[in-house]
Amino acid sequence: MAIPASFRPALAAAPPDGERSPFTRVTELLAPHVPGQPLINLSLGEPQHPIPSFVGEVLNRHLSDFGRYPMSSGILPFRSAAADWLVRRYQLPRAVDPETEILALNGSREGLFYAAIAAARHAAPVRGTPAILMPNPFYPAYAAGARAAGCEAVFLATSRASGFLPDLDALSADLLSRTVAFYIATPANPQGAVATPAYFRRLKELADRYGFIVFSDECYSEIYTRTPPGSMLEHAGEDFTNVVVFQSLSKRSNLPGMRVGFVAGDKTFIARFLELRNVAAPQVPVPLQHVAIAAYQDEAHVEENRRLYGIKFDLADEILGNRFGYQRPPGGFCMWLDVSAHGGDELAAVKLFRDGGVRVLPGSYLARTQADGSNPGTGYIRVAMVQNAETTKQALLRMVDVLNDDEKGS
Repeated sequence: MAIPASFRPALAAAPPDGERSPFTRVTELLAPHVPGQPLINLSLGEPQHPIPSFVGEVLNRHLSDFGRYPMSSGILPFRSAAADWLVRRYQLPRAVDPETEILALNGSREGLFYAAIAAARHAAPVRGTPAILMPNPFYPAYAAGARAAGCEAVFLATSRASGFLPDLDALSADLLSRTVAFYIATPANPQGAVATPAYFRRLKELADRYGFIVFSDECYSEIYTRTPPGSMLEHAGEDFTNVVVFQSLSKRSNLPGMRVGFVAGDKTFIARFLELRNVAAPQVPVPLQHVAIAAYQDEAHVEENRRLYGIKFDLADEILGNRFGYQRPPGGFCMWLDVSAHGGDELAAVKLFRDGGVRVLPGSYLARTQADGSNPGTGYIRVAMVQNAETTKQALLRMVDVLNDDEKGS
């Protein structure tokens, strides 16, 4: 069947750069160049530490379960294990009900995407265009979800001055009155900022006053420097009203290829979310849910994972010092480095790749241009500390050498 003429321009038009994958863009940026030294890829936040030793054994015990369709909600033993982990990990007002307040996800990314569509259906009617708010820079699934939901994506600039989190007090009542959902990432990607209890309480207050749902992306919660990050659920009240949190085993357990996570919180939203997932979203294979049960019942591999990241950040403390505005992040495994004095984020990324063989991500590719024409990622690079310690050390030494930074490290 021929495509109607009215559809052809939309199908043919390339999306603007801000709506394209940052990884596609950096591949295109670096395509004309050859790495000057053996390649070290620090652009992709894919954990490289060993997977937990029990994965193969658990899979083998449950291989026959690949022969049946999984339930969209996830098997009850998985939901119970995730709920029990939440109780052990956080100071919750009460235990999460695994029957009504938690769902399995095929990784947190698809959950974060589909949640925007569910929020648009779940929300009460608003005056004007429904809006979904998110930090800027941001995880691309947030904006993709808002667009799929037919909502306006509103990008809230984050900077060192705002603690790398959106400034909640700067939001207008007009904007909040048409908000249907608010994405927050803590620890933040890419800067590693962690929301305080006061920040969570303020966000919950706004959600209740204006009737929007908070999507708290907490997938980096188990990678931190000193203090374990809190959860939005700790400040969501007895019924978790207007709050859901997203978790994943990708970072916590070094299982990015397994694609298992969960969403937990407001049971009214969870029920609406399940309605959508029953017809549209991918289910989680049952054998993988059994691996996830074992993962949520074990902390030894998580502690070892955290130790390995700590070693690499110790190296960054030593080698970078205060170069590039480096400060050890409270959470997550990324560095957010200021290279504005070294030609900007794109030029620095090219130079590091071409001269040092180090692949990083320009910060402007992770953000959108604001109404005033500024891009809060401009001048920064994101460096994912995912390689082993020796490889990371080599990358850090090359970065200092290639960028010819003359500042003395502290």
